[in-house]
Amino acid sequence: MSHRARRGRSPLHLAVVALCAVVLLAGCGAAASPSPPPSASRPNPGNLLMGRSSLGMTTAPNFTLTNQFDQSVSLSDFHGKVVLLAFTDSQCTTICPLTTANMVSAVHMLGKAGQDVQIVNIDANPQAISVKDVYDYASAHGILHTSDFLTGSLSQLKHVWKLYHIDVQIVQGNIDHTPALFLIDQQGRERYLYLTNARYGVLGQESRILAYDIAHVLPKGTAKAPRLPRSTADPRQSPAASVTLPALTPGTQPTTLAKGKPRVVVLFASWVPDAVTQLRSLEAYATWARQHGGPELVVIDELQTEPSLATARSRLHGLGVSFPVLLDRTGTVADAYRAQDMPWFSLVSAKGKIIDSHDGWVSGSQLISRVEKDYAIQP
Repeated sequence: MSHRARRGRSPLHLAVVALCAVVLLAGCGAAASPSPPPSASRPNPGNLLMGRSSLGMTTAPNFTLTNQFDQSVSLSDFHGKVVLLAFTDSQCTTICPLTTANMVSAVHMLGKAGQDVQIVNIDANPQAISVKDVYDYASAHGILHTSDFLTGSLSQLKHVWKLYHIDVQIVQGNIDHTPALFLIDQQGRERYLYLTNARYGVLGQESRILAYDIAHVLPKGTAKAPRLPRSTADPRQSPAASVTLPALTPGTQPTTLAKGKPRVVVLFASWVPDAVTQLRSLEAYATWARQHGGPELVVIDELQTEPSLATARSRLHGLGVSFPVLLDRTGTVADAYRAQDMPWFSLVSAKGKIIDSHDGWVSGSQLISRVEKDYAIQP
């Protein structure tokens, strides 16, 4: 893995270097668990897990690219608005969707003042740079008409990546890139640099600190800043902990997960490609488990990263499976199972110990084979 060249000593460059000294790149095709970087100037309010560096007020480099509607867009077009600028892999299922959810949630927290904030994503996947690629991501994550997801030719994108000191690489077939999110003020000046933490349970905290900073960048009295979280402790628990989760389908009873029996847990989101088809393929495992006394299958939707509950329900309408499909509203369940991607499979013993994990979809028959091997269950 190559290291980025050191070009200049701007506050932006120094902050990105500080960020990358701790986490060089964020894996978008594979699981990644970056640690937050130290602040370049003042500590994170509340010592939040979200990496946060002050950039001063250097003018953000301008650029012109193409959005998801094939329209030419420049950063200077948004002069007068606060801009949240993220570098996003258009096919990412790991950190990028968390960053997107953070930005959307922060803007919603500001209420009417959110109209003065523009979300801008720049594609950070050199293998998926078509207008359709960015359109599909924006549509899947509910930001199609409320943000601009920009792309261009590879040479154009490389130029912008260089301007913002973003390193993009292909490592063992996976796209890795500097996971940077910038807050740019109404005068086009760089104010803050953030790093989204690769944990689902802190998304609400990160959104609040982002909204807090935006409110203080907007003119005084424009927006009410949310309170900073009192506790910033990692909410990650254990699969052994008892938790009752509501069902995704209205009218279906909640389900309690606890020690006492083994289970297969699948964590997913409805925006994951082919989610409905893949979930239906797991019916083969559910049937086999009932017939052979195998671990119960439980599927959990990560609501934190969904555009909305209504959208998730609509996308999964008519799913028609026999196993429970539940909701993790806070992200703490995903963290308990060490999920670092969507979807994520975990095989858990009766004592609540994770025996096996898998990143990505597996078919029902593949899941049967894995469980047979792990539990030595004979067909």
